[in-house]
Amino acid sequence: MKLIVNGGKKLSGNVVVKGAKNATTKMMVASLLTKDAVKLRNFPIIGDTKITGELCQAFGAKLMIDKNKSELIIQTPEITSTQALNLTRKNRIPILAMGPLLARSKKAIVPILGGDKIGPRPVDLHINALRSLGAEVTIFDDRYEATAPNGLKGAKIVFPFPSVGATENVILASVLAKGRTVIENAAIEPEILDIIKLLQKMGAIIGLGANRTIYIEGVKELHGAEHFILPDRNEVVSFAVLSAVTNGEIKVLGAKQDDLITFLNVFRKIGGGYRVKDDGITFFKEKEFVGIELETDTHPGFMTDWQQPTVVLLTQAKGISVIHETIYEDRFAYTEDLNAMGADITVFSKCLGELNCRFNGKGYGHSAVIKGATPLSARTLKVRDLRAGMAHLVATLMVNGSSEIDGVEEIDRGYEDLDNRLKKLGADIRREE
Repeated sequence: MKLIVNGGKKLSGNVVVKGAKNATTKMMVASLLTKDAVKLRNFPIIGDTKITGELCQAFGAKLMIDKNKSELIIQTPEITSTQALNLTRKNRIPILAMGPLLARSKKAIVPILGGDKIGPRPVDLHINALRSLGAEVTIFDDRYEATAPNGLKGAKIVFPFPSVGATENVILASVLAKGRTVIENAAIEPEILDIIKLLQKMGAIIGLGANRTIYIEGVKELHGAEHFILPDRNEVVSFAVLSAVTNGEIKVLGAKQDDLITFLNVFRKIGGGYRVKDDGITFFKEKEFVGIELETDTHPGFMTDWQQPTVVLLTQAKGISVIHETIYEDRFAYTEDLNAMGADITVFSKCLGELNCRFNGKGYGHSAVIKGATPLSARTLKVRDLRAGMAHLVATLMVNGSSEIDGVEEIDRGYEDLDNRLKKLGADIRREE
């Protein structure tokens, strides 16, 4: 599947932000913790929720999706299978199902699957945490097998790095464990807090302490609940950058300032403008773009998923910009494609920033220097991963001429009906097989 983009058009109008992918897929897995129905509103119809739905169905879940209302009702009356090795579609959610499966069936067999090609993302934090909770985990070439014959038990878990996935895994595994679990140096992203809100509605006891500490008191069972999924802040940022680079004005209905404070500051420093209202945020170009120095970080820092569209914006900024990526070790491969379009981006293995970085001295290309402003030209591109694909799309919508983006299925994993929504903003874009 590919997109044909005739760029250079001003994008303006209103667009409604969808529910956050990074919360929705984990909430679907959380529904496995109860035999009752869980209703998710503001549910995004995207590739990753379809893949996660298939995973949950493999364990016995039943799904009812209302596309018109953007709602999902998911229910797993019983765990009919504790393994899902026959899945052929890939994301990184299966390992998060181990906790719910162990809680309800004391056994779990899940495949080792893929996701975005942005580094190995080692799962030792996940496995060690599950073992601390009492699981016996064996790692094979294609799968993880775990058992908890005596059930899971609360434990103190200290992360060396506030991993989002590992934090989610411990929360999902410990809400039905016996006793108290304490997570120190936990991730506290808005999506994690939204998952906690859902679990609270389901009957879990989860507290937030100072210094990234999460406390979980295990309960005997959870029940059904209804939840409105928070807006996807990655979508908001994508539309914000599109408004600026096309010199348009886009109002993102449903966007919440609370979860975007760090981005809004960076956007303004570069030259973007915004107006915050109760029903959303309007974005536009306010002044000539200028280069900045920037480091990605765990929340409340600058999100790693905001880095790619921001780099496209910085190719049009006067002066030199420096970005230090501290979350993933290999997330600048897409800059080769931007260079082919005319950008001047150099990637370095050195830490070009002030944050204490896990990748220091390990040879990973995790810092980028962008020299601007440079005009970009239309190209044929191949999507490398979801967020890189969005960078491709922003770049091709910005430049004059016809571009082709192949492998758009990766973008579909995270953005619902994106090409049609862009058309309503004025984009000249069509999809071809």
